[in-house]
Amino acid sequence: MSLLSFKEPKNTKEFYWTNHIKRKMRYYGLGEGRLKRILKTPQRKEEGIAPETIAVMQSAGTKKPTEIWLMYQLALRSASRQGGLVGKKKKMISAWRYPGVSPKGKEIPIPEDILEELKREKIFDKF
Repeated sequence: MSLLSFKEPKNTKEFYWTNHIKRKMRYYGLGEGRLKRILKTPQRKEEGIAPETIAVMQSAGTKKPTEIWLMYQLALRSASRQGGLVGKKKKMISAWRYPGVSPKGKEIPIPEDILEELKREKIFDKF
C-alpha cells in the first residue's frame, strides 16, 4: 500500500479511530480491512500496556516473518435518542509491526517510540 493510496478510516457506530492509529497505519502500510481482520480472528490475544486495553496479533510473511499488533479498548456506546447505553464500541488505539516472533505470555512488544507517543498524546485516561 503506497502513501498515495492510503484511505483514512472513518469513525462508525462500531469503531472509533484515534489520530495516533491513523498515522501508524500510514507509516506501517496497514489498511482498515487488515486491522479489522486481525480484530476478528487474532492468532494471539494479550492484555494491553494501559489499563483496560487489549492487544491482538496476527503473523504476516513467511520469508521474513513479522507480527502485526493492534491495541484497542472497549467503551460503552451511548444511544443519542434514548439517553441510555447500548452495546460496546471499539476504540482503536495503536497498530505496529514487530520484526520476528514475539515471546508468548510476556509483556507485549510495543516499540518505544509508540509508547512515548501514546504517553505524550494522553490517549489513555489512566496511563
